[in-house]
Order: sequence, then C-alpha cells, then structure tokens
Amino acid sequence: MKLILAIVKPFKLDEVRDALIAVGVHGVTVSEVKGFGRQRGQTEIYRGTEYRVHFLPKVMLHIAVPDSLADRVVEAIQAAAATGRIGDGKIFVLDLMHAVRVRTGEIDEAAL
Repeated sequence: MKLILAIVKPFKLDEVRDALIAVGVHGVTVSEVKGFGRQRGQTEIYRGTEYRVHFLPKVMLHIAVPDSLADRVVEAIQAAAATGRIGDGKIFVLDLMHAVRVRTGEIDEAAL
C-alpha cells in the first residue's frame, strides 16, 4: 500500500478530486495548509502598501491506495493540478505499512 501526499493550489482541488474519482480512488482527506517552496512567498499590495506573504495557502490531500493504483493516482493528480506556473505543488509517495478501518476492523487493502 502507498500513502500519497499531494500539496496543490486550493482552486485546483475540485479538478483533482474529479480526476481521483475517475481513476478509482474511494476516499481522500484534505487539509488546508500554508507553506513555501522555491518561490519563497510572494509580494502583495494592500491599500497601497506592499508587503511580503511568506507562507502561501495550499491544500494537502492524503490518499491511501493499493500499490497497483499508486502510479495512476500520481499521474491523475499531476495532470489535474498543473497550471504550468511556479507553485503548482508537490506529490510525495510513501510506503504504508498497515491500515485498519475503525468501524469494521478490516485491515490493510480491505480497509482502504
């Protein structure tokens, strides 16, 4: 099993969700996060005053999938989240050792 963590721009969330459903993902957890990457934030102007925003708003998706689905999920996220501009996000794929569905006690892939 794999745990996929994807950090994307907030306005791309619906497109990413639709792409994930299309490849067979059954569940996603989404968190609102802030961060910076190579762009190191951005400059904003508010009421005529320029100020620097160091942490930009993003959303992080946590997706647990069987190994057989991981590559398709990564490709779907990348295609749906891309704008071609800096700050599109990152995707991390980690090994998931164990999963348990709380309600039924199902384990590992059956719990996904």
